[in-house]
Amino acid sequence: MQKNRQPKDVTFASSPVLQSRMSIWRSKLLVITITLAFMGLVARAFWIAGPGNSFYIAQGEKRYEHAIVMPGVRGKIEDRDGRVLATSLPMRTIWAVPAEVPDDLSDSAVQKASKLLDIPVKELRTKLIGEKKFVYVKRQVSPEIGKQVEALGIPGVYESSEYKRFYPEGEVAAHVVGFTNVEDKGQEGMELGEDSLLEGKAGVRRVIKDRIGRTIQDLDDSSPPRDGKDIRLTLDTRVQYIAYEALKNALERTGAKAAMAVVIDAKSGQVLALASLPTYNPNDRAHLTGEQLRNRVFTDVFEPGSILKPFTMALALDLHRLTPTTLIDTGPGRYVFEGATISDDSANGVLTAAGVIQKSSNIGMTKVSTMLRAEEMWDMFTEIGLGQQPKLGFPGAVSGRLRPYKSWRRIEQATMAYGYGISASLFQLARAYTIFANDGVLVPISIIKPDTPVQPEGVRVIDPHTAAEMRQMLAGVVDTGGTATTAQVAGYSIGGKTGTAYKAGAHGYDHSKYRASFVGIAPLSAPRLVIAVSVDEPKASQHFGGQAAGPAFAEIASQALPLLGIRPDLPVRPGVILAAPTSDTPPDDKAASHG
Repeated sequence: MQKNRQPKDVTFASSPVLQSRMSIWRSKLLVITITLAFMGLVARAFWIAGPGNSFYIAQGEKRYEHAIVMPGVRGKIEDRDGRVLATSLPMRTIWAVPAEVPDDLSDSAVQKASKLLDIPVKELRTKLIGEKKFVYVKRQVSPEIGKQVEALGIPGVYESSEYKRFYPEGEVAAHVVGFTNVEDKGQEGMELGEDSLLEGKAGVRRVIKDRIGRTIQDLDDSSPPRDGKDIRLTLDTRVQYIAYEALKNALERTGAKAAMAVVIDAKSGQVLALASLPTYNPNDRAHLTGEQLRNRVFTDVFEPGSILKPFTMALALDLHRLTPTTLIDTGPGRYVFEGATISDDSANGVLTAAGVIQKSSNIGMTKVSTMLRAEEMWDMFTEIGLGQQPKLGFPGAVSGRLRPYKSWRRIEQATMAYGYGISASLFQLARAYTIFANDGVLVPISIIKPDTPVQPEGVRVIDPHTAAEMRQMLAGVVDTGGTATTAQVAGYSIGGKTGTAYKAGAHGYDHSKYRASFVGIAPLSAPRLVIAVSVDEPKASQHFGGQAAGPAFAEIASQALPLLGIRPDLPVRPGVILAAPTSDTPPDDKAASHG
C-alpha cells in the first residue's frame, strides 16, 4: 500500500527559477524609483489638468487660431481749403513662414514670383528657405500684384493689408508736410510733429484656419482698427505754389545756394506758405540728402543785418527819443565808434530818422543805438520773439541767438541795432514784422487751422501811432531812392526792409558770401500779408537784398494778393520804369566782428 506524500512547503527564494539574484538594496532602489516616477506622472497630469491648463490650450490654439492684423488708416493732411497734401493708399505686404515652404518648391513658381515682385530669383529663394519663423518678402506692393502672387498658391507665402503714404503736391509742400517711413511713422514736418494725432491704431481679427491656411471661422474676440485723425493746415496750396515758383526763379537768376520764403496772414496769424529750396519729392526719396531735407525757414539761423533796423528805430520812436523827422548826421559814409569803423555804402550826409531806414544807414542806426539802453533793446528783441523757439509745434524750429544784455559792450549794442551779433530764423523775422501790420500787436502764429474761426489775442509791443510811423518809413524803402524798388507791386502799396549780411566763417566774416533778404507788408493801407524772402549765397553781382530777394517778394505778392481777394489800393500806372535799387551794404568786418 502506497503512502500518501504530503507536499512540502517551498519558499520563493528556494526555487531556482524564482530565485532573485538582485541584492536587497537594489530591489528597494528600483521600487522607490518606480514609485517616484509614478508620483511624477500623477503630478504632471495634475499640472496639465489644473494650473498649466491655459498654457496647453494656448499652444493648441496656435495650431489652428490665427490673429490677422488690420492696420488703422493714417489721417489725411489737408490745406486750409481741404486740398489733400498727404493721404494713405491701400497696399499689400507679401510675407512668408520659411518652415512651411516645401523644400521641393518648383523653380517655375519661384521665377514667376520673382518677376512679379521684381526680386532676383536667388534672393527670393534665400528668403523662402531661411531658418526664420517669419520674413517679409516685399512690402508695399500694389493690390494687383498681391493678388497675382497669392494666385501662385506657394505654400507658406501669405499677403496682408497695409498702407503707403502719398503726397499729391510732391516737392512743392515737402518741407511742410514731411513724410513717413515704411512703418507709417512720421519722420519729418507735420507728419512728425502731429504723428500721435495722425497715426491710427491697428485692430486684430482672430480666425480659425485649416491646415492649408484657409479661414473657416471668425472668432468673437476681434478688435476693430481705429483710424487716425485728419488735420487741416492753414497752408494755402495756391500761395505755396506761387512761393515755390518765385524761389526757383530767384535761384536761377542769382545762382544762389538756397532760398526760402514764408507768407503769413498778419491779421489771423495763420501761415499761408512755407517754401524752401533745395527740396525733394516725398514720393521718391531714393536719393534724399540732408541739404534737401532741411526746412530752412525754421532750421537756418543767420544774422539778419538791416532787416532788424526797423525794430531799433521803432523802439526809439516808441520811447520818444526821436521822431521820424529828427536829423541824424551820417557824415561821409565812415564813422569811428568805440574804436571800430562803421561804414555806409555812400556818403548820405544828414538824414532824417525816416531817411536812415530808407537809405539803410548803419551809421545812422549806430547813433540811434546811443539813445537807448541795452536793457531796452533786449526787452524789445525778446518781445518780438528773438532768442526764443517758436511755439508752433513744428519739429526742428530753432531759437536763434540773443545774448543777455548785461554782457553787451557799446559796440555790440551798436552792431545789434543794425542786425549783427544776433541771429534768427526767417520765420522769427516774418512773425516779428506782424507788429507793424497789426498796429503794434504781435499775434500768435498757427499752422493748424482751428475748427472754428477764432480771432487770436496778441501782445502789444509798440504804440499804434509808432506802428503807423514805421509803415510810412518802410514804404520809403520800396519807393524811388530806397533799397528795394524791385519789390514794388502794381496796384498795391508796399512797405518793407532789405537786409544784406556777410556770412560768418571759421575766421570771421567771409566777404565773398552773403545772405540777401527782404521782409515786406502788403498792402500798407490795410495790411494783410507779411512776406519774407531770404536768398543764401547769391552770386556777387546779385548779392544785395533788393536785387536777390526783392523781385521774389514782388512775384509772390503780385499773384497772392488778387488770388486771396485783396483789392488793389493804388491806381495802376502803366509804363513806369522803376529806379535801380541802392544797396544796403554790410558794415566793415572790423565793426561786424564786434557784434
